[in-house]
Amino acid sequence: MSPRPRSPSGLGPVRLARWVVSAVVVVAVLAGCTAAPGTATFDTVPVPTTNASPSPDISPIPAASGTVTLYATVTAGTVEAVVAAYEAANPGVTVDVFRAPTGEVAARIAAEQRDGGVRADLFWLTDPLSIQPYEADGLLAAYAPLEADRLQPGDRTPATWGTRLLNMIIVTGADLAAPPADWDDLTGPAFRDAVALPDPGFAGSAFGLLGYFAQEPAYGMAFYQRLKDNGAVVVKSPDEVTTGVAEGRFKAGITLDFSARGAIAKGSPVELVWPASGAVTMASPIAIVETTDNAVAARSFVDFVLTAKGQATIAATGWQPVRADVSGGPPIDGEQVRPDFAALDGQQASLLADFRAIFGE
Repeated sequence: MSPRPRSPSGLGPVRLARWVVSAVVVVAVLAGCTAAPGTATFDTVPVPTTNASPSPDISPIPAASGTVTLYATVTAGTVEAVVAAYEAANPGVTVDVFRAPTGEVAARIAAEQRDGGVRADLFWLTDPLSIQPYEADGLLAAYAPLEADRLQPGDRTPATWGTRLLNMIIVTGADLAAPPADWDDLTGPAFRDAVALPDPGFAGSAFGLLGYFAQEPAYGMAFYQRLKDNGAVVVKSPDEVTTGVAEGRFKAGITLDFSARGAIAKGSPVELVWPASGAVTMASPIAIVETTDNAVAARSFVDFVLTAKGQATIAATGWQPVRADVSGGPPIDGEQVRPDFAALDGQQASLLADFRAIFGE
């Protein structure tokens, strides 16, 4: 993909049409002013009325058109469904998508930053920790989506907005006689050398999970050390965890409920365990790149994703919608705990370094 020219001003405010003001001249002749006796005097000349509106003439916001480029770490089926629904509602816009895991998208963004500037108009990422550095660096544009107030305050910032909720849970083999009830059970002797977990440097959902455990006093990084000491293995993605458990290579693992439910629906011999202390839940954020040269279309895409229709489209692909007033999506089988991602901002590199110090590269 070759670089596209960018507007130097980025996302400026919507331009309003210039006000056209008509000047009205009122001619008044004062009675008796140096008039001779008997000379007629005149009252103020009345101003003819017209049907012109006194309000300024404001042009409407132009319809979205052209092309926008979306960098996404969201599952392919969800991105495809949302883009199709958006393009059907906005036939003048084409959405070009580059989709890859979190680590690969981050590498592409970094390379483009070194090579003159990011070529995307929109980011749709998996977890808040992955997008926070871009907002802190001024790479994202502030905006107020039309239905942003439907989101919980913790699921939005001035430049990012949650789109769906991800739940990290435990997956086990279907024939396991004594399944774990909570996270700490995975560090016990019954699961020695038999647990898989996803890599937070590759998968955004695993990165968000790392943030939760690191800041939770009952766990901390010591939880990962206990997993390591018990022989736990790191694989790349939540789907690889689910597959490894289904194949019998692991007794249990940490994955997304989306992954486990999908495997179960296809007949895989796995079971979903909702941890007693709660699934670790995070909102998947979307954002507009500050240097976009199609702000109107980029904003309209964000607006669409947060509408009831956009949220229902996401729910129909198997994810929990971020809006509580939109039904659909998977069942929620227990408590949900939410990391304080705002408190973790700026700690991304140190979190990954601490994880690598335990499990290696």
